[in-house]
Amino acid sequence: MNKKKEQASEAPGSGTLRDRIRKAAEGFKEKSERAKNMSEENLNQETEQQETAQEIDAAALQAELEKTKAQCDEYLDLAQRKQAEFANYRRRTEGVRQEAFDDGRRDAIDKLLPVIDNLERALAAANEESGLKSGVEMVLRQTKETFAKMGVEEIDPIGQPFDAELHNAVLQGSEDEGEPGTVCMVLQKGYKLGSRVIRHAMVKVVAG
Repeated sequence: MNKKKEQASEAPGSGTLRDRIRKAAEGFKEKSERAKNMSEENLNQETEQQETAQEIDAAALQAELEKTKAQCDEYLDLAQRKQAEFANYRRRTEGVRQEAFDDGRRDAIDKLLPVIDNLERALAAANEESGLKSGVEMVLRQTKETFAKMGVEEIDPIGQPFDAELHNAVLQGSEDEGEPGTVCMVLQKGYKLGSRVIRHAMVKVVAG
């Protein structure tokens, strides 16, 4: 009888213990699920933050790339403009230098023309049998050959139409001296270097 009473008295305690264990297990499970949910939420938040950070980094890199490209284009344009300016400057300098050289050469030739005129007059007045004549001829020929190598051309327009760009009319001829408007006599030869006249030919022109 006593043992049955003891067992009967223990039964309610045993049920209470089992309830506590069950409740504890349920609480642990609930906490575990809550923790799991929180971990997933935190993971999702971290993932979203990482994606946002990556998007921000990509946008910043794109902006930096565009800025760098704009600077490169600006520097390239500046370099091209400077190169074009230098090329123009070099052409201008070369043109000025060439013009100065041509001016100096024309000036030197102009100063030598009276020498040729005097040699031609001496040759025309020399005696055919004079030994001086051959010497004058040789000097005159060498001088004209040198002029020809320098690009100097004679303007000897006998019989040609008068051209004010090349000729300087100082006398007027009669109709029986040639065609009207043509050069019937050259009083002094002219000379030109390329397209530039160094000295106009002094001529007599038939009236017409």
